[in-house]
Formats: sequence, structure tokens, C-alpha cells
Amino acid sequence: MGKSLWKPLRTIERHQLTQGRLAAHYAVQWLARAARAYIEPKVDDSHTNLGWDRRLGGVATHPLPDGSRLALRIADLTLLLLGPLDGELPLKNRSDADIRAWLGPRLSTKGLDPLALDKPLPYDMPASALGSGGRYLLDHLESALGELSGWYDNASRALDDVRQQLVARGLRAPPVRCWPHHFDLDTLIYFGPPNAANTRTMGVGFSPGDEYYDEPYFYVSVYPAPLVATLPALPVGHWHSHDFTAAIATASSILDERDQGAAVGSFLRSSTDIISVLSTQPAE
Repeated sequence: MGKSLWKPLRTIERHQLTQGRLAAHYAVQWLARAARAYIEPKVDDSHTNLGWDRRLGGVATHPLPDGSRLALRIADLTLLLLGPLDGELPLKNRSDADIRAWLGPRLSTKGLDPLALDKPLPYDMPASALGSGGRYLLDHLESALGELSGWYDNASRALDDVRQQLVARGLRAPPVRCWPHHFDLDTLIYFGPPNAANTRTMGVGFSPGDEYYDEPYFYVSVYPAPLVATLPALPVGHWHSHDFTAAIATASSILDERDQGAAVGSFLRSSTDIISVLSTQPAE
């Protein structure tokens, strides 16, 4: 991806970026709750995934029954109802209880049962005071949230670019979506029938950070996992093999590049090329 589309990013103090990422991760669970409650379920849980909206600078659900969507603008952590009976709620200094009190009546006016929002999430969340009733304390996080929004916007463009390249080669690459469990952007490619045993898959995505890397990173994962020692070196990034196997390009390495967008594009192309070639070999 060229300079014209990539918004140059700068280094943010690591602690602030982590706190901003955790706050956004918890806030986006309200979108996941609404999707799980009101959108027709799918076996692969894709009814809960979210789309990146570049004009909004945030993520939004699939349409709710009345056609509206619930969205989260990341740069200032504002929850939005888009559609009939529009509304927005800045989350600064509010708690999840405050969000529930704001959202419930608005969903009731759409004929939706607000009690459905109260079902527990089917997965664990990272440790945070927000998980035990804390407030979204966003003072001093403005720059970090703005930078986080920039990472997502850049990632959306870069991943869309590589997805189009994969589709042009005849691969089945679904649209890039945000998955609220890990808060990552991802497209998953199957190199064979999706339900067949040992069908090789390749996940191409972006994470804002997690327990493996406390910073944003791009990844190209592969399953079943080959021996990393047999894989060729990457022009950008490195191979990761703890708990999952993937090519990884961290924010630290990207920020050191003279042309950040070109470096990410090179990483994604080279990693997907390597794994695509690997996919022609029998999976062990």
C-alpha cells in the first residue's frame, strides 16, 4: 500500500496505548452483545463481527432488525446508534452500568428486549478495572486513542488490498471484519473444503495488541502449523511459533521503516505468498 493511503503513525507511550486499547476492547463488547442478542445467529459466529467504517473512524454491527446499527468511534470512544432514532453517548467517565441505562430504553423503542443485552459474554476478557464496574477513565488517552484509530484505518486499507490480490488469484477470501473477542481485523482463507480434516487455513489480519505482543501488529497465520525452521526468512517481520504459528510485523518494526505503508504491504504480500505456496503441499 502506497504513501497516499497510509496515514503516517508515530510512537505512543506504550502504557497509554495499552490502556486505550483495553478501554476500546471493553467498549466494543456492547456492539457484540447487541449483535448476539438481536441479529440472526450463524454457526461461525459471524453475525457478531463488525465492519470498519472509515467515515466514522470506528466499527459498526451488521444491521439490527429495524435497519439501524450500533457503532463505536474509537478516537474519542463514543457509542452511536446509526439509523432511526439516532443517538450517541461519549463514554468518558462512564461505566458499563451507565451505558446499559442509556442503551436499554433506546432499544426498547425499536421493539427489542433490552434484557437480552445482559447475557454474559461467551469468552473471557483481558484483566481491567472495567470488568468489575470501573469507569472509562480517558484523561490523557486522547493521543493514544487517536493513534489506535489510525492503526485500524491503515490496517483496514492494507488488509483490503491484500484480500483483493488473493481473490484475483482465485482464493476464497471473505471480507475483512473485526471480531470482538480479540478485537482484531481478519480474513480467513481456506485452501480446501472448509469442513475437511486438515484443510490448511491462512488468517490475514491486524491485532491492536494482546498477551503475546503489547503493541499493535499485523499477522499472517497458518494452520496446521508447519515447522518454523523450514519457512523462509521474511523481508519485514518474523515468524512466531508460541501457541500459534504466524508471520508477525509489530508496530515497533513498522514505525522504524521509512515508508510504513510499503513495509506493511511487502510483509503481507511476502507472508501470504509463502503460505500460499505451502498450501500446495500436503498438510501433515
